[in-house]
Amino acid sequence: MLRSRIIPCLLVHNKGLVKTTQFKDPKYVGDPINAVKIFNEKEVDELIVLDIDATAEGRGPDFNLIRNLAVECRMPFCYGGGVTTVEQAKKIISLGAEKVAISTAAIKNRSLLKEIGKAVGIQSVVVVIDVKRKGILSGGGYDVYINNSKEKVSIKIKDLINELNEIGVGEIVINSIDKDGTMQGYDIGLVELVRNITEVPITVLGGASSYEDIKNLISKFKIIGAAAGSLFVFKGKYRAVLISYPNKSEKKALF
Repeated sequence: MLRSRIIPCLLVHNKGLVKTTQFKDPKYVGDPINAVKIFNEKEVDELIVLDIDATAEGRGPDFNLIRNLAVECRMPFCYGGGVTTVEQAKKIISLGAEKVAISTAAIKNRSLLKEIGKAVGIQSVVVVIDVKRKGILSGGGYDVYINNSKEKVSIKIKDLINELNEIGVGEIVINSIDKDGTMQGYDIGLVELVRNITEVPITVLGGASSYEDIKNLISKFKIIGAAAGSLFVFKGKYRAVLISYPNKSEKKALF
């Protein structure tokens, strides 16, 4: 049975855990494995781990990292970063990840999603769509980007999601480049746009600043994944590093 989930998203850069702002200026916040151990104790619903170096460096997934994460994780986790082949996806699942996230390769080659789905089960295939608002002079709306927001692609977000609907992917992660690391709240307009054109499970990433943001997201959209990075690794206006997650009573109040 589908339910809403509250999901920390960990970004890996140079083997360390970082947090970015609008996909830039990565700030080191600790060791990924130590973060996983803390999240274990906090009994998180699920974890997303994205290696932001892999595609940029033209390399494949870090299988040693995935193996180490799988050994420690007591929650389901999704791994993304550098996945371009069926063999890579199969190995990621065999190492213990429940889901494989694909972004740049999925935008460039939708047939890859079908092939990976046949190999590992389409329910385990997650597509991450990085989007940025168009300027007013461009008529508004959103553009889709790849390669860590460095390259805008021509496909419209609605057309892309319609193709993902036909493929039947297991999940779509909508990642707002504008909101990333800003802690200014989710882009509700973006979520509405996506929810109106797909029944595929959605996870929203970018902008969460408080548990109230998560509560409002779940209240409005019901069954949804509420993902966040800064909210779960920073505390206070000076952004001191502190791993956090709602406790049982706090979490109950969010649903």
